[in-house]
Amino acid sequence: MMSVSMMWPSASTATSLPVKAIPGSYGPPVVGPLKDRLDYFWFQGTETFFRSRMATYKSSVFRTNMPPTFPFFTQVDPRVIAVLDCSSFSALFDISIIDKRNVLVGDFMPSLKFTGNTRVGVYLDPTEPKHKLVKNFCLDILKRSSRVWISEFLRHSDLMLNGIEKEITEKGSTGFFIPMQKCIFAFLCKGIAGADTSKSKEIEDTGFALLDSWLALQLLPTVKTGAIPQPLEELLLHSFPYPFFLVSGAYRKLYEFIEKEGQETIELAESEYNLGKEEAIHNILFVLGFNAYGGFSIFFNSLISTIGKDKNGLQPRLKSEVRRVLLNGKRSINFETVKEMELVRSTVYEVLRLNPPVPLQYGRARVNFELRSHDSLFQVSKGELLCGYQPLAMRDPMVFKNPEEFVPDRFAKDKELLKYLFWSNGPETSEPTTGNKQCAAKDHVVWTSCMLVAQIFNRYDSFECDEAGSSIVKLEKAT
Repeated sequence: MMSVSMMWPSASTATSLPVKAIPGSYGPPVVGPLKDRLDYFWFQGTETFFRSRMATYKSSVFRTNMPPTFPFFTQVDPRVIAVLDCSSFSALFDISIIDKRNVLVGDFMPSLKFTGNTRVGVYLDPTEPKHKLVKNFCLDILKRSSRVWISEFLRHSDLMLNGIEKEITEKGSTGFFIPMQKCIFAFLCKGIAGADTSKSKEIEDTGFALLDSWLALQLLPTVKTGAIPQPLEELLLHSFPYPFFLVSGAYRKLYEFIEKEGQETIELAESEYNLGKEEAIHNILFVLGFNAYGGFSIFFNSLISTIGKDKNGLQPRLKSEVRRVLLNGKRSINFETVKEMELVRSTVYEVLRLNPPVPLQYGRARVNFELRSHDSLFQVSKGELLCGYQPLAMRDPMVFKNPEEFVPDRFAKDKELLKYLFWSNGPETSEPTTGNKQCAAKDHVVWTSCMLVAQIFNRYDSFECDEAGSSIVKLEKAT
């Protein structure tokens, strides 16, 4: 049985740790998974679900069940090994021991009809030949997007901020989530697919909502929404997989839009990467909709609300840094200028640490191996499914001082901590390649998020969000 020490101290240190049986229980068939599901969604909530079991077992590694479960997920095995500290979590990135085939949201996999009966790149393991083609295609798209990515983002974020500013002037406050999603959708269509949303009035107005419905039906069995009270949410949203036909019309409209307006990107996939036309479009839509649009929608919301609710003097510091680097408007906002904004960048990293856009990571043991936590080794058998919950792993008190606190300059003060920032399905210090599953747009996400912060504080002296973080209630123009 191989021993895995990953980025931690030497293997000799690892072998001196005690080998323990993995604590925890799956409970009786049907009853155990159902109880864990109710705890996860209803009685405890996600974070308490993991924290309470970690406290009960006095271990950051334990066995439990993850939804979806009974009654209509008969082909889904909910049993997982939870890994909740930086050391054990990092095993998920070792492709020599972890298989990433079809485990995006655990053992549950939405119907392939949602992606045109195509196993898109996110479901492929790096050992599969198709993975290299699709990953290289994604990396190439991002490289070529440099011509328009920055200009399109700045243009659409300006339109978003203009609209928000107008709403606040007229109404005193405004929600920013929908304007933000419209901005993200439009700039990503151009940046990733080369498709201009202004060429289709319907897509320009409702494309983001079409993507939302397509995403929601795939993920509803696995996420708590709070949209309806319990127990109705359990009965109606978490008890069965949703059929594709409910959003087939929406997906068809998006498919036809990319087919028509993204021809250059599709031709690249066909000529350079040996992907068929339909396969290319389905992969483009998934990268655009699930990976990029979904991730940015979640993260920009966290970033804006975190900064907007801060009461500890962060905003004046961000404003000062942004305007100093931009020479009070004499320099442009772009990837190069925001790289000089150390506090802005550290703030983005810190929000990614506390609120990663993808909280759960999964991987299946490719071989028998010894999994290492900070203080123990655990034997994992081939075929077992590991589940990492990032918001706890990246609040590991053995790594991060005051791990529960929002410390904006944490990563400016200690850049060594970046190797424990895992939001991108890999350490921030590593790079996406065809041999791993790290997010191809890792750097684009960070620098685009920095541009958003720079854009805000180049235009405004300050802004304030309500307590829920969903509305902007105050906006002071730059003086």
